[in-house]
Amino acid sequence: MRLDVGIGEYQVSDDPRDEIKTYALGSCVALIAWDSAANVGGLIHIALPDSTINPDRALNQPAYFVDTGIPVFLNALGKLGANRKTSYLKLVGGASVLDPDTTFDIGRRNILAVKKVLWKLGMGIHKEDTGGDMSRTVSLWIMDGKIEITNSGRKWFL
Repeated sequence: MRLDVGIGEYQVSDDPRDEIKTYALGSCVALIAWDSAANVGGLIHIALPDSTINPDRALNQPAYFVDTGIPVFLNALGKLGANRKTSYLKLVGGASVLDPDTTFDIGRRNILAVKKVLWKLGMGIHKEDTGGDMSRTVSLWIMDGKIEITNSGRKWFL
């Protein structure tokens, strides 16, 4: 079954039939986790780096922000049996799609914020496809942890 992930949402699964997918990552980032030993994976679609700009939204939708979303996401994966020490983390997105002059530089700030939060947790990114000026659609297959990225008819794997 396909589990779609909107902005500020996440999905986790241990069902090998599931595909977790998010669409049109621009400055947003998707953090993808996969634990092959537990056959558990997930994807979170994060919009902004820091929840202090909107604490009410962070309470109601923690996955919208890096600092509040990653702990909730990792906790949900852990409840399905994923182990932080054996999980592979991949990062996608963080482009400058609507900000060509990098006035706000949200994409780069999101990428750096994710790495900072993970570093504090003793974790790191194993692979990434970030930056640039194109949006990306991302799928994770729970059966084998395969990650597919598409943009304008192009397809590649991470």
